[in-house]
Amino acid sequence: MFLIHFRRPLARRSNISHGQRAPRLTGAGAATVLVAVVAFSAGAQSQPPPLRLGELYASVRSESPRVEAVRALVRAAEARVPSAKVPPDPELQIGFMNYLLPELRPMDPLGMVQLQLMQMLPVAGKLGLSGRVASAQAAAQAERASDVLWELRSSAAMAFYALYETDQGLAVARETLRLLQDTRQIADAMYRVGDGRQADVLRAQVEIARMVEDTVRMTTMRTAMAARLNALADRPFDAVVSSPALPAFPDSVSSLEALVTIAQSARPMVKAVQLEVEAAEAEVRLARREIWPDLTVGLQYGQRVGEMGPERMGSLMLGVSVPIFARSRQLRMREEADAMRQMATADLAAMRADTRARVTEAYATLIRARNLGSLYRTTILPQADAAVSSALAAYRVGDVDFMTLLDNRMTVNSYRQELFALEAEQGKAWAELEMLVARELFDANSVGNNVPGAAAAPVRERR
Repeated sequence: MFLIHFRRPLARRSNISHGQRAPRLTGAGAATVLVAVVAFSAGAQSQPPPLRLGELYASVRSESPRVEAVRALVRAAEARVPSAKVPPDPELQIGFMNYLLPELRPMDPLGMVQLQLMQMLPVAGKLGLSGRVASAQAAAQAERASDVLWELRSSAAMAFYALYETDQGLAVARETLRLLQDTRQIADAMYRVGDGRQADVLRAQVEIARMVEDTVRMTTMRTAMAARLNALADRPFDAVVSSPALPAFPDSVSSLEALVTIAQSARPMVKAVQLEVEAAEAEVRLARREIWPDLTVGLQYGQRVGEMGPERMGSLMLGVSVPIFARSRQLRMREEADAMRQMATADLAAMRADTRARVTEAYATLIRARNLGSLYRTTILPQADAAVSSALAAYRVGDVDFMTLLDNRMTVNSYRQELFALEAEQGKAWAELEMLVARELFDANSVGNNVPGAAAAPVRERR
């Protein structure tokens, strides 16, 4: 931290009446200037290397607890598949038949020791259909997990670009604060020599205080956004987050029709719902076969002590389930399966419609932000800067009033803020499109040219 002492220029006695004094900063005004200088000096200090979007993606993917949670959920779904393809476990029984009580000895000649094994065997391809249902549901869960990863990636990008907008806004605010200090000194000097007005100096001080307020507000916002990024990567809330570097966005993008087609076939959520439709269709076929009686096979071995030694015997048993409650069970299962299939089909149609709408919205936002950003860089900002330079020169010679100069300066500040907001909006649109089409559309580790005066070509639509 350092302090800057402003030396008051000498006044011309011929232009200042006796007893007239130049305005001094009050205690609040001095504190305002001090805060402004400290904020500006803090921004001028050396900063750590900028944060790249690709680095953030890698950190979130490796450190986020949600990633491990969805992976565990996929493993759990896949673990259920093998058990759906095999029949129920066999039942083994051992019995001591026809024993006398309380002696606990076999009754002659009926007492024996019996061993029985029973196995239920589903028929009519029920095991195969059950396996298809479980496999489709596990695959759907894997696609949902993939969608969670893309959503997490998109959330990280949204926080990244929001932080970029705030940091660039802070840089503009600090630079504007310095320019307002220079403007206030000019107004102060002109007032002291009798060529300016005291109201101009006071208005400059008010604008400085407002800019300090904006700086404090954006600094607080940056703390919250940095905490959000740290939460996505499961880092301490107070971990240092360097200023983001805007990646190099592509100059062209596929046509809207191509993006919609890709998204409706490649988006993980669409794939997941499609797999759930397949599982529901298999469930319908399985429900229609539930009324078929299942076969039960049993093997029985018995042994008793006879007059000639141990006597052994065996039995084979066959049984079937009897669907006496078919009206309340098996037929209702068919109705349930049909309803679930209809719901899955409707969900698929809704998901495709939502995908089309979101791709169209993101595409429109991307085109608007890119083209407006190009307009700001090539036309609006250069003209606004020229207007400020012209107004400053005219103010020095008294051709324009101070309010014109100040309004031009604050207009440039507003335009630069809007430009950075458009750049962040463009990045968010790219992140949304990447999530919807489930593929990377540009190199997230690249660093673009985000100089406000640099020209950028509008997005070209690639057929």
